[in-house]
Amino acid sequence: MNTPAGKTPVNELAILPPCSEEIGILRQESDFLLISKPAGLLSVPGRHPDNHDCVHTRLLKLHPGCSIVHRLDFDTSGIMVVALNKAAHGYIARQFQERETYKLYTAVVAGRLAEPEGEVDLPISADKQNRPKYKIDADTGKPSVTRYRAQAFDASSNSSRVLLEPLTGRSHQLRLHMAALGHPILGCGFYAEPAIAALSPRLLLHATRLRFKAPGSGEVIEGECACPF
Repeated sequence: MNTPAGKTPVNELAILPPCSEEIGILRQESDFLLISKPAGLLSVPGRHPDNHDCVHTRLLKLHPGCSIVHRLDFDTSGIMVVALNKAAHGYIARQFQERETYKLYTAVVAGRLAEPEGEVDLPISADKQNRPKYKIDADTGKPSVTRYRAQAFDASSNSSRVLLEPLTGRSHQLRLHMAALGHPILGCGFYAEPAIAALSPRLLLHATRLRFKAPGSGEVIEGECACPF
């Protein structure tokens, strides 16, 4: 079987460890679900046939016809909205495409931030030589912007709890931007030094809050998912 250009052959893809934690249902409406995705679970099926378990395949068993509007990385936990019909998918997905949604994440990063709040504006592109990683690239990267605000500093672990607001939705954006700032996220095996990656058994990144307009009514929906760390 031919492999599409730029893609890793299926037999070279990693088989992900199973996730025993269940998906939490935060809110259920006729057009959408607000869910809590556990860390260590894909949003959609992976390319390797053994990586079939994911948010979508699990929810399809209870909600036939549901669809994934946006994704969280495998290692990231937190709130997601899932559409329950085609019309709802189009309505909500358009808000993500037009950057009309509000997303807020909680993270724990290495070190103390020099500035308590600020903005990272660094373009991101796929790192074709080191898939599945991404990289900061001024020449080929797509515009990527993250706002950050420090909440607290823990001197005992030399780490800071921060709130992150992505104004764009690039893959690995928050991990890359914090690493580029000199404060990689604890538990990040992709962009943190081994010693920092080893400080947590999981990536300390959690989607805490999500705001969008409901299909049909246009009601502003604001969902929140408590941070587990």
